[in-house]
Amino acid sequence: MERISLTAFFPAYNDAHTIEEIVRTVVVEMRKVTGDFEVLVVDDGSKDQTGLLLDRLAVELPFLRVIHHERNFGYGAALISGFKNARKDLIFYTDGDGQYDVREIHNLLAQLKPNIDLVNGYKVKRADAWYRIWIGALYRRMMKWVFRLSIRDVDCDFRLFRRHIFQTISLESRSGVICVEMAKKFERAGFRMVEVPVSHYPRMHGRSEFFRVRHLVYTFRGLLKIWWNLVLSPRLPVWMSIAAKKS
Repeated sequence: MERISLTAFFPAYNDAHTIEEIVRTVVVEMRKVTGDFEVLVVDDGSKDQTGLLLDRLAVELPFLRVIHHERNFGYGAALISGFKNARKDLIFYTDGDGQYDVREIHNLLAQLKPNIDLVNGYKVKRADAWYRIWIGALYRRMMKWVFRLSIRDVDCDFRLFRRHIFQTISLESRSGVICVEMAKKFERAGFRMVEVPVSHYPRMHGRSEFFRVRHLVYTFRGLLKIWWNLVLSPRLPVWMSIAAKKS
């Protein structure tokens, strides 16, 4: 394996029950492959004790940096903050709710060959309620069709990037649709990707924000915007695209 420097990054929202164990576990795993690492957590306006816990932990762990959003800006906003503030050459991220096992970071690192820009996980078996599994499968199929994506599991948030990717593309979505935006922009930019299977575990604490009506409306609007910008608009004649933007 090439010599690496590595940022492990976790977006967190009301994850006081899980985030400390995740941070401590990933440190153990990163030390197995490199001494040049950092841990970055973005607390996206948590209403529980997540922020206080992370500040206490940062005093103990000098390689841990914590970014606090003064309010909940959204999942995409948390990811953008993390990507912008990561300092190492490689960026690994997953969620702070404990539904993925950070020890599987080695599966991603093993596939990061010199000619590969990013490694994306895909869930072997989703550990959620049946209706979430069904809706999730439908969502993935629709995203692949509507956005013409080749990625197998667009909403699997267990990824490893080379940081230079974000010198080429910029991200805008503040909600969870940022995963679709990333996938489409990565493919358009010609970045080389491999996918590996990863485990998925039941949510033991808290609940997903996805199925709230306000969130669903926000998600639909976000998808419509990136569909226009990344799929439809590039296919229109220049004069039609300019007219649409002015209207």
